[in-house]
Amino acid sequence: MKVAQIRSVAAYLPAGRLDNKTLVEVFPKWTESKIERKLGIVERPIAGADETALDMGVAAANRLFDAGLARRDEIDFLVFCTQSPDYFLPTSACIMQDRLQLRKECGAFDINLGCSGYVYGLGVCKGILESGQASKVLFVTAETYTKYINELDSASRPIFGDGAAATLLELAEDDYSANDVFANAPTIGPFEYGADGSGAHMLIVEAGASRTPSTPETATPRYDHLGNYRSRDQLFMHGPGVFTFSIDVVPPLVKRFEQLAAAHNFSIDAYVFHQANKFMLDRLRDLCEIAPEKYFNSVETRANTVSSTIPIALIDASRSGLVRPGATALLCGFGVGLSWGACLARFPSNFAVCPLD
Repeated sequence: MKVAQIRSVAAYLPAGRLDNKTLVEVFPKWTESKIERKLGIVERPIAGADETALDMGVAAANRLFDAGLARRDEIDFLVFCTQSPDYFLPTSACIMQDRLQLRKECGAFDINLGCSGYVYGLGVCKGILESGQASKVLFVTAETYTKYINELDSASRPIFGDGAAATLLELAEDDYSANDVFANAPTIGPFEYGADGSGAHMLIVEAGASRTPSTPETATPRYDHLGNYRSRDQLFMHGPGVFTFSIDVVPPLVKRFEQLAAAHNFSIDAYVFHQANKFMLDRLRDLCEIAPEKYFNSVETRANTVSSTIPIALIDASRSGLVRPGATALLCGFGVGLSWGACLARFPSNFAVCPLD
């Protein structure tokens, strides 16, 4: 039986870097060690002034093609997840199709979603594949949140970085289905999704679109009620609110998937969550009672790249063998929206990644 599978993953990180020493120069009440201890982040990849999410997504996909992990003429559908489009319209995926020289018979559209975007996108791609609409889907995530952040915003600037990832999904025979050890494990799925729009204000760029167009007034930065310096055209994050939301939603979500795995007699080999920051990841690991050797954290030099954190973590985790052919991982994204999503993924015998370093 043919099923949707994650075949290969590549990523791109821009050349610019923001290290803790630079942050301390801007926020002298901090120290480099304090930032690293709390956030687990030493440096953040930063897109160039003229480098967009679309540019980075193209670069990630080209790495996949150049490494021989995918072929341009085989892609039937392109899905692009970003909240940093080049234009309000047209959809960035159509421009990406042309720049990647994919077939004109290739479908293409964008998903506007952030921290949970990789899981949601996998669900969309699985549906496209298993409904017979395509045999190979290129799923690209890319984000440039740092372009939305005021350099004097102490809440957001230390956390976010820019990055992109490209994932090839294909419809293929389940090469483990005849093996009793893996017979009950899924290839991609099941999925669980959620949204709570009452918390939309906790992570938002308030002005600049149809509801609140940009004006000289919205572009003027001020200190907000949390003491962060920003304009309404820039990103606002209520860190305590997002943290509370995450620790409320994620542990019961993880528990339900663990109960599902136990009921179907298979194990979860790896837990790969949205890489928000070390403090949140450590707290979630404790609350979920996950064995440290099964849990992955790659924020040190990657930072929070929003929808690209999970695929970048998959690449990094493959180096240690935590993510490998035959392994089953629980992927979990949560954040802006507010939204969340989780799914199981078992990697096929031909699963491969393009190393970042």
